[in-house]
Amino acid sequence: MQLFETERLVVRLLSPQDAPALTEILSDPEVMKYSVRGVCDEDATRQFLDWCLNCYGSHGIGPWGLTEKKSGELIGFCGIGPERVGEVEEINLGYRLARRYWRQGFATEAVKGVLQYAFDQKQCESVVVIIEPEHAASVRVTEKAGFGSYKVQEFHNRPVRLYRMTAKDWALELKGLN
Repeated sequence: MQLFETERLVVRLLSPQDAPALTEILSDPEVMKYSVRGVCDEDATRQFLDWCLNCYGSHGIGPWGLTEKKSGELIGFCGIGPERVGEVEEINLGYRLARRYWRQGFATEAVKGVLQYAFDQKQCESVVVIIEPEHAASVRVTEKAGFGSYKVQEFHNRPVRLYRMTAKDWALELKGLN
C-alpha cells in the first residue's frame, strides 16, 4: 500500500514479498557497516520484515519501502519506528539504501518525505535520528534534512549522536527559518 510519493520515490508499506530484494540490500557489508544488527541473511531480513509488519499494526508506523519511480525497483527503506533509548521510547527515523543508489540524493529526499509524513499525517511530536559519529554520509543526510544540534550518548554500547526534531522545528524548517 502506497503511503506517499516524493519527486523520484514511491513510499509504501513493506511486505513479505520484499524479502528477496531487501535481503540483497541488507546482506551488503557496506550498507550494514553502521548497523547495530550487522549484515542480514534471508532469515534475519524476514525477521526484520515481521518486525516492520508488527510496527504497522501496533503503532501505525515503521520502516517503509522505497521504490524508485523510474525503474519500479525497491531501493531500500526509510521510516519511523519505536526505539528504546535509555529509559524512553522514542520515534526513531532510520533508513538503508542499496549501494548503487548512494550519493544521488535519494536518502535526503526520502528522509524529508518521511519527516513531512511523520509530522503532518502521523502527528508526531518529535523524531530522533541515532548516528555513529564516524558515519559521515548519514550525518550529512541528517543535517541536510534540517536536524541541527545533537547530544552524544551511549546506544547499544556505542557512542552515538542523538539528533532531535520537533514538529515546531519542522514547521520552521519548511518556512526556511531554521
